[in-house]
Amino acid sequence: MSESGHFKVETDEHVAWLTLDRPEKRNIMGTLFFKELSEYLDKFDQDPAIRVVIIKAEGKSFTAGTDLTEAGSLLSGKAADQREGTRKAILALQGGLTKIEQCRKPVIAAIHSHCIGGGIDLISACDIRMATTDAIFSIRETRMGIIADLGTLQRLPYIIGHGWFRELALTGRDFTAAEALQMGLITRICEDREALVAEAQKLAGLIANCPPLTVQGTKEVILHSRDHGVDAGLQYVAQKNAAALPSEDVVEAVTAFMEKRQPEFKGK
Repeated sequence: MSESGHFKVETDEHVAWLTLDRPEKRNIMGTLFFKELSEYLDKFDQDPAIRVVIIKAEGKSFTAGTDLTEAGSLLSGKAADQREGTRKAILALQGGLTKIEQCRKPVIAAIHSHCIGGGIDLISACDIRMATTDAIFSIRETRMGIIADLGTLQRLPYIIGHGWFRELALTGRDFTAAEALQMGLITRICEDREALVAEAQKLAGLIANCPPLTVQGTKEVILHSRDHGVDAGLQYVAQKNAAALPSEDVVEAVTAFMEKRQPEFKGK
């Protein structure tokens, strides 16, 4: 286990648990939060032993969102150079969350209680989301006079569709875990945090037991297809498979099937 100012990290076999760990502040997200998040995701991406990342949180809330006090200081500048500084600061924060998406390892968000504002930006960058029954979500920036600027407006429509997305983005209203499940933001609801952790671990295990390079390649193709369209996505996956096959893991998968045993994949 390792700890930092905003996170606690534990590894269990091929799974890394990245825990938001400022419960006394309801896990609000300031500049250092995004910096540390980016650094951890880089480490996970480069570590061949890690195949899945789970993001969860300590305390009463998953996260209350962006640190409004810090955000207020960014928005106080009136001169042109100060506004340019604000633009660069926003881009830096965006980069922290984009690291979740860029990480080749699938990232699961395990959400409890409040996931507000910047929390939606964070989970929108994850690959899979699940939550407890008491989870409450909100694109709260709309109600605060701010345009959400860390990824929600760009990523969420691809997850839940424009119908639900526009209602939530334009009203900033709270919505429940049941609604989140209905619209496809989350894929599973758990009774409590203990069940949430167990379910996240179970799902991570299913992913980790698959050939790791195949899982990582699948994530890359999904994102490439989203960003470049169907034809470009088809061309990209053809190129990736032509370069990657056959692999030792494919041989192991076929051999294990023939021998009626569990495969042992090595990422080769």
